[in-house]
Amino acid sequence: MGEFEELILLIVAIMNGRAYGIGIIEELEKRTGRSAAIGALQTVLKRMEEKGWVTSAFGEATKERGGKRKRYYSITAKGKKILGENREKRNSLWEAIPKLG
Repeated sequence: MGEFEELILLIVAIMNGRAYGIGIIEELEKRTGRSAAIGALQTVLKRMEEKGWVTSAFGEATKERGGKRKRYYSITAKGKKILGENREKRNSLWEAIPKLG
């Protein structure tokens, strides 16, 4: 899993079933100061859905969106598992740093 995938999967988990394109980008910017293009985000979300890390479903059509529906993303059990594995790997690396001083 790449860093960008990990960040997006974490944001999807944080948003708890209410994650959609622009909302994910806004949350990413708010929490990390990092921006992302919508096309790059959509590519990553599609790849993560193919891997079984997220699922998606359309919401209701709204007037504000010209009758278009938002696609909402949720993390799966498989997605949670891969995040846990990544966290363990990172923690192991942090713990391997020799104490200085």
